[in-house]
Amino acid sequence: MAKPRIIIAVSGGVAAYKSAIVVSQLVQSEHDVTCVMTSSSQKFLGKATLEALSGKKVVTDTFDSDFPLGSHIELARNSDLLCVVPATANFLSKAANGLGDDLLSTLYLCFTGPVVVAPAMNCEMWESKSVQRNVIKLVDDGVNMIGPEEGWLSCRVKGVGRMSEPETIVEFIVSQFSDDADPAKA
Repeated sequence: MAKPRIIIAVSGGVAAYKSAIVVSQLVQSEHDVTCVMTSSSQKFLGKATLEALSGKKVVTDTFDSDFPLGSHIELARNSDLLCVVPATANFLSKAANGLGDDLLSTLYLCFTGPVVVAPAMNCEMWESKSVQRNVIKLVDDGVNMIGPEEGWLSCRVKGVGRMSEPETIVEFIVSQFSDDADPAKA
């Protein structure tokens, strides 16, 4: 059986550092991982970290010359699962409303396989009516939502908005490719 091909897309939030753990654990469990980073995510985590862990170039540009058809199209066509970790309120809004103005949002719009998102944000943002509307839309669209959880947040308060632990995210992803997984999901 071929290695499952997974895109780990990192959006811009403090929890971006946890995506490195997700990538490392997936690679160690013999998954083929390609990383995509938004420009904001690169303020929190360096490309070099994900390149070293995945063994591949990190894709950051829709117009990358390595992808003549467009990086969003080629990545979508050549991957089995898309995971956005962390998923910011900005990404959730773009995805729920069909906005495609950067690599990650256009990748999401043309990806036809299973999508997993791990939200992470300030508790007031998470609880806002607009974010909750977007979450409901995405779940109705079939997106697998992992978290967020309650815990200590980077804004120095305790509340719901903390990204799920990397092990929880990896366990869910790996389960999508197990023999017991629903064939429609894998």
